[in-house]
Amino acid sequence: MSMLNNITAGQPKKLLKPVLYTSLANLAGIVPFALLVESARLIFQPFVVPGTQLDTVRLWWICGLMAVSFLLMYLCEIPAYRTQYRGAYNTAAEGRAGLAEHLRKLPLGYLQKRDPGDLANMMMGDFALVEHGMSHLVPQMIGALIMPIIALAGLSFLDWRMAVAMFAAFPVAVLLVLLTTVLQRKLGEGHMKAKLDATNRLQEYLNGIRVIKAYNVSGARFVRLEKAFRELMRHSIRFEGSLGPIILSAFALIRAGLTIMVIVGVNLLLGGELELLTFVAFLLIGTRIFDPLSAALVNYATFRYFEQAGERIVKLQAEPVMAGNRQPPSGYAVEFNKVAFGYNEQLTLKNVSLNIPEGSFTALVGPSGSGKSTLLRLIARFYDPTEGSVKLGGEDARLMDPEALLRKMSMVFQDVYLFQDTIGNNLRFGKSDATQQEIEAAAKEACCHEFIMKLPQGYDTMVGEGGNTLSGGEKQRISIARALLKNAPILLLDEATASLDPHNELEIQRAVDRLVQGRTVIVIAHRLKTIRNADQIIVLNEGSIAEQGKHDDLLAQQGLYARLWTIQQQAGSWNLIS
Repeated sequence: MSMLNNITAGQPKKLLKPVLYTSLANLAGIVPFALLVESARLIFQPFVVPGTQLDTVRLWWICGLMAVSFLLMYLCEIPAYRTQYRGAYNTAAEGRAGLAEHLRKLPLGYLQKRDPGDLANMMMGDFALVEHGMSHLVPQMIGALIMPIIALAGLSFLDWRMAVAMFAAFPVAVLLVLLTTVLQRKLGEGHMKAKLDATNRLQEYLNGIRVIKAYNVSGARFVRLEKAFRELMRHSIRFEGSLGPIILSAFALIRAGLTIMVIVGVNLLLGGELELLTFVAFLLIGTRIFDPLSAALVNYATFRYFEQAGERIVKLQAEPVMAGNRQPPSGYAVEFNKVAFGYNEQLTLKNVSLNIPEGSFTALVGPSGSGKSTLLRLIARFYDPTEGSVKLGGEDARLMDPEALLRKMSMVFQDVYLFQDTIGNNLRFGKSDATQQEIEAAAKEACCHEFIMKLPQGYDTMVGEGGNTLSGGEKQRISIARALLKNAPILLLDEATASLDPHNELEIQRAVDRLVQGRTVIVIAHRLKTIRNADQIIVLNEGSIAEQGKHDDLLAQQGLYARLWTIQQQAGSWNLIS
């Protein structure tokens, strides 16, 4: 049952109709064979019993029934085909959409541990294997076993000795395949891992193509990519080369049943224990009965490989989403209470306690790696703290519905990502029903309306994947406009002015100042002059709060903040000497 659960990506009930209709189609396929056996009996009857007339009327009836049986097969194949392929395609389409929704609800920490190529391959490649397994393998395998079982039962009434002889080698073939299941799984896992690694290395190569060109690292010298491809080749050869002889041996064993049956039949004929007509019937059926069995056996090996792809999907679907079902409270003060957090074993934040009042403007500063972005992500509940608690409006954020919590927040990330869509639609991610006037107003506040209007189609201009057709500063300003459009009570800005020129930096600072009223604003900034008017500045160092206060007070302390301020003031007067 677990195999069927895996091959259907956790939806085994989707196989009910395909298996039922395929089985009916295979049962309809037995009718012509039964009619063929009866026609052979009528034709050979005069030779077995001299003086017996050929019953032509009965033969004509059999011909008529044969035509009807072909029509019946056609009518049975139509629903079988539709349920097999449409069902498989629907399952894959729904499964991909469901898995994408599930990924959205998983903790960000889990997703960052997984290689993006791994998830992309699972979404497309693994589901393609599941789709193929549901449409081409499972229904045909189960249906292919029905005809031999019925044939064995029916032929046993004719002559049990011939029936047993016909299927004598079949258990040995099945046993051979089952005994090598562990080997099949091991080889399949190795091949799938090599294929995934090759996909990841290729993605890495394409993403880093600019660096490769800049440093003249040719494809032939890109060792990791070449090694991954050669490893995939080696595993592919090993997979096919090891399983091929096993399947061929099992195939030969099944076919050996016909030889055994002929030998037993001839001996029984010579001994006068078997009628000629019965022997002919077994020969007619024996020439066809092994085809579906052979197909089922070959499909089983493929099925086990595809089932491993489904197992990967099922395991990911079983990953627990972020818990919590409470709605966020009406208050928007943020509180950290002895919070500790680490991405791996090393802690990024250590015993952090702070209060961010509702409606205040709080700035986070500190050296790179001090935990600023991590603190912001904990507020947005991309992660839950390892120790302590993060509270919103006095309530633990872990008890809140993550999606409801995020609706209360607007965010501008350090690494801006824009979707391959129009600029207008990218802005509407902040507010799906925003009018054109609202979009333009937000764009003007974020200082991006002017450059958007200079584009060929204005707000209807298509943006390349990830926003690669725009500059870093342009993407940053669109991201800020998107956050402004959302108009949430909590605003999180991660390096909001990092890619802006001085003029636009000043304009964005004015926009941020306007947002402070009635909102809780938390900003990460390296340019300390942009946060001089912040209500409080939190100085982080090595995962802990080193200093906290207003700009002038922190300068007076002559601590880390003062040193950072002095360094930036000195850097502002540097010039390149030609």
